[in-house]
Amino acid sequence: MGNVSGYVVVVCLILFTSTVVCAEQSGRYIGSEACKDCHAQEYENFLKYAKKSKSYHSIKVMEKKLTKEELVECYKCHTTGYGKPGGFVSFDKTPGLANAGCEVCHGPGYDHATTQDPKLIKRKVSMDDCTVCHNQERVKSFGFKPVKFAGAH
Repeated sequence: MGNVSGYVVVVCLILFTSTVVCAEQSGRYIGSEACKDCHAQEYENFLKYAKKSKSYHSIKVMEKKLTKEELVECYKCHTTGYGKPGGFVSFDKTPGLANAGCEVCHGPGYDHATTQDPKLIKRKVSMDDCTVCHNQERVKSFGFKPVKFAGAH
């Protein structure tokens, strides 16, 4: 019996450890283009209907009128992963992250894409996820409303 309970403890530790490893993902961004092979319909809908799929264009239009500090504020919502390791840096260095892509809502996608493990991506998005960018201050400033899924799914 002593060996069995020791075995159970080891198994529990192994299971616990692999759960922790799964939770500690790399946090690497890969851009929406990488999603299209497995999620073709969602990707096409995203490009066709979601304004955020072209959100960098808004920055380009306003860029010359903004201070560097204002521009940084725009990057936070209009690009993918700005200010986070592996996220948007500049249009020249990280063009695949220049728009607010799939990973803005679903989280960094590298681990999910390389393993195809659905546990390694945020599948259920809530309005709380949207209000990071679509908050009251921005709704008043820019006259838009948060729309769940932004026409992408």
